[in-house]
Amino acid sequence: MDYMQKAISLAKLALGHVSPNPAVGAVIVKNEKIIGEGYTQPPGSAHAEIVALNQAGDGASGATMYVTLEPCCHYGRTPPCTRAIIKAGIKEIHVSMLDPNPVVAGKGQKELEAAGIHVVVGEREEEARGINEAYIKYITTGMPFVTAKFAMSLDGKIATRTGDSKWISTSESRRYVHYLRYISDAIMVGANTVLADDPQLTSRCSISGGTARKQPLRVIIDGKGRISAEARLFKEPGAVLLAIGENVDPDKEKQFIETGAQLEKITTESDKVDLRGLLKKLAEMEITSVLVEGGGTLLGALFDEGLVDKVITFIAPIIIGGDAARVAVGGKGADKVVNSIKIENINIGQYDQDLMFSGYVGG
Repeated sequence: MDYMQKAISLAKLALGHVSPNPAVGAVIVKNEKIIGEGYTQPPGSAHAEIVALNQAGDGASGATMYVTLEPCCHYGRTPPCTRAIIKAGIKEIHVSMLDPNPVVAGKGQKELEAAGIHVVVGEREEEARGINEAYIKYITTGMPFVTAKFAMSLDGKIATRTGDSKWISTSESRRYVHYLRYISDAIMVGANTVLADDPQLTSRCSISGGTARKQPLRVIIDGKGRISAEARLFKEPGAVLLAIGENVDPDKEKQFIETGAQLEKITTESDKVDLRGLLKKLAEMEITSVLVEGGGTLLGALFDEGLVDKVITFIAPIIIGGDAARVAVGGKGADKVVNSIKIENINIGQYDQDLMFSGYVGG
């Protein structure tokens, strides 16, 4: 059995409810049998290694542990995992990747080795990094990981000339989007998207098919305060952050405040929302990942400013056509094809009739 693959699978179960901590999976093996396993619990609760050790009990002595991230060696919300591993008598530990957090960053490995534990690093490292791509960026740069998501026709349109966009993608694709929302700390859209679609912006990703227990922060970019305080997103579970300009009508501001939304005025000299400044503010709120769902104006601005890390695109086998139909990414764009944004590490999947294209923005 591939025990590290099992640990990777467990780590994925932690996504969506452990941020700003990393999602980690751990498996303890003795005599070729799994005697303990676990994944990270919500902040302040047990880490994956502790869950697995508690399950293994005294059997952990002399056993081997497989864990997707270097065990912590510092006091945070919980005590160091390294001390618990040493105390339990683990003899060998396989680690997918070292923790890029400066307070760990190899120190956990050294502490375990100093205690006589054999440490093996690098098994399924790429998969482990993929699970924690948002955590890695957040902990190393102080900025959230930004994913641009959009659904478009074969000819690159996200809506018709009349603004109709329901539905370009299939129901299967939309179900996957709800999962993307679930594992993200925040969803971001522009005012035009709210005005055109009046979306709920909730994650309806649960076993019962209803609204998920945990909802991402809904971030709305509305420099001029154009959306209505009666919009559906203000009435759904979870928090809303509304980024507005300095010159929004005071009465409109009052209406927004009465909905319970958090208002932020982080603007440029031209009174437009400062997207980089807003992302820094979100990081201060321990938001590690942002899923941007449009529209074209917001996506264009983010790409123009170099703020997008990952792209997920659903391509439907339809042709919308029309010079006035809306395109997926607006903004200034590239002046020459050679200067286009390059997407790397590409993956292609399929959801019913839609193709899903995902990749990372090149350096």
